[in-house]
Amino acid sequence: MLIGKPADIAPSEITPVETFRRRREIVKALGLSAIAPLSTAWPALAQAEDAPHQPPIKQFNKTDFGKEEKLTPYQDVTTYNNFYEFGTAKEQPAVNAKKFRTTPWSISIEGEVHKAQTLDMDKLLKLAPLEERIYRMRCVEGWSMVIPWVGIPLSALIKLAQPTSNAKYVEFITAAEPDSMIGVRAPILDWPYLEALRLDEAMHPLTILAVGLYGEYLPKQNGAPVRLVVPWKYGFKGGKSIVRIRFSERMPQTTWMRAAANEYGFYANVNPKVAHPRWSQASERRIGSGLFTRRIPTQMFNGYAEQVGQLYAGMDLAKNF
Repeated sequence: MLIGKPADIAPSEITPVETFRRRREIVKALGLSAIAPLSTAWPALAQAEDAPHQPPIKQFNKTDFGKEEKLTPYQDVTTYNNFYEFGTAKEQPAVNAKKFRTTPWSISIEGEVHKAQTLDMDKLLKLAPLEERIYRMRCVEGWSMVIPWVGIPLSALIKLAQPTSNAKYVEFITAAEPDSMIGVRAPILDWPYLEALRLDEAMHPLTILAVGLYGEYLPKQNGAPVRLVVPWKYGFKGGKSIVRIRFSERMPQTTWMRAAANEYGFYANVNPKVAHPRWSQASERRIGSGLFTRRIPTQMFNGYAEQVGQLYAGMDLAKNF
């Protein structure tokens, strides 16, 4: 067996020290053998099988946005995922999400709004015409994808809710169901997962609520039935399987801020000049382009600086990471 020397192992492939320290807690919470290593602590492991295709979305508008990009293969998009509710290894969500129920589904709109309400998926899909947007997506761990999302502008839902003058932030609370989400049974994070945007970020035209990819409805491991997509930010900002959207006056403590505030700030804008405490963010590895493909330079705001740079005029983007 070949064992990689430290110099051969990419920093992004190293288990975070916080996760390693919680190994025994995770194992105990799942009722597994205390001697089981973290990599075998989940019932469903090994390589995920090719993900089956989902039902096609019958009607959506194809746009020219991102049409020059080379798409990441469908199987990579749907079998290499960060979704800790279904496991911490990239292959686990596609395996462990199978029993997760996504119908019926509703989203509660609450907080600083004039029109608090609950939307089922039929109502959500009628808020605006569905569009396909091809976005570059960058993960804080150093890998990236290009995905053809299908969704609606988040601004359509915000206009429906009619935020009050006190509303400054929009919070996204996601599903946390221990019966079907094995990761929720373990103290990996403070469940349910919570992310948030400033209201002007949420209203930006690039911010969407995605319900599909590659012209099909979202697979469960990709955040079905509805997830947030903010292409100029690192991927952890995109809450999956959203059940509540709450408008608030004060900046919330998001899940990763609570877990590791020195590593994950509120803004999470892609900034190659600011290194993660444990690795550089200056380059990325594009998934689906081959194991030995040379890393490519990471662009400011993930390449969307022209569209979103004005949102952060005058801000110190090294301090506000």
